[in-house]
Amino acid sequence: MMGKPSNGPNTALLLFLLQCLFLRADSGDYQESSTEMTSRRFRAEFLQEWQGSDAPYFDPSTPRNITGLVGHPVRLLCRVKNLQNRTVSWVRHRDIHLLTVGRYTYTSDQRFEAQHKPRSEEWALRIRSPQRRDSGQYECQISTTPPIGHAVFLNIVEPETTISSGAELFIQKGSTINLTCTVRHTPEPPTSITWTHGEQVINFDSARGGISLVTEKGLKSTSRLLVQRARASDAGVYTCGPNNAPPANTRVHVLSGEHPAAMQQGCATSSLELSAAVLSFLIIFSIKIPYCLNEQFVT
Repeated sequence: MMGKPSNGPNTALLLFLLQCLFLRADSGDYQESSTEMTSRRFRAEFLQEWQGSDAPYFDPSTPRNITGLVGHPVRLLCRVKNLQNRTVSWVRHRDIHLLTVGRYTYTSDQRFEAQHKPRSEEWALRIRSPQRRDSGQYECQISTTPPIGHAVFLNIVEPETTISSGAELFIQKGSTINLTCTVRHTPEPPTSITWTHGEQVINFDSARGGISLVTEKGLKSTSRLLVQRARASDAGVYTCGPNNAPPANTRVHVLSGEHPAAMQQGCATSSLELSAAVLSFLIIFSIKIPYCLNEQFVT
């Protein structure tokens, strides 16, 4: 069992070096794992024992990665054990801006708010209407000497919709148009995801026939559109429109045996580059042979 250290300058220096080492280990992008959780718990318990049973320390089970939605309140939390007469503050690393001290807010940005219940170990920073620019690292600090901190990484996202094919899809006439739409970062799953072709809403029971729609809702919602036996009239812009996220679209090209213009341009470019390479080789070869022959006659 490690005894309580003295308060001499050597002990203070050692504690400072240990804090620097531990804080450095926590810097950068943080990915939660059982190993890192065990490591953080060990550091907290080690520092508590080394500094004395009455020293403050952070609860290592507090989350370090928080994801929030644009415009929806988000709460950053740290739990402090044995705080006693010390003070807890929240600092934004991007500009080293002091946001809160104790239960008081020290920023003119009214979106930020300090939250703490009396006799509670929880000290929270609440952001009322977060924006993408609020993403980054924040730190909960205890006013020890030197100060110790608990870093929290905030990622603010907004709803997005993507289609697997990208901006364009080239298919042969008679094949199947296969489009998958993915909706992410919505407050709740969309109640509806609508597909349109041009201005026409696509329904699986449309007169065209050969259309199927499969939708799965959850934290990440998907909708898959299949159009069998593609024909020339099926070409055009397809749009996926969730009710609670921006729409996404893709342009489908239905080919009748010909290559798309992009592929033709790529082939032309490749042929041009090959011709240039051959020409360069012939020029070098034609110069090299007379030079070698002249060199041979001279010797």
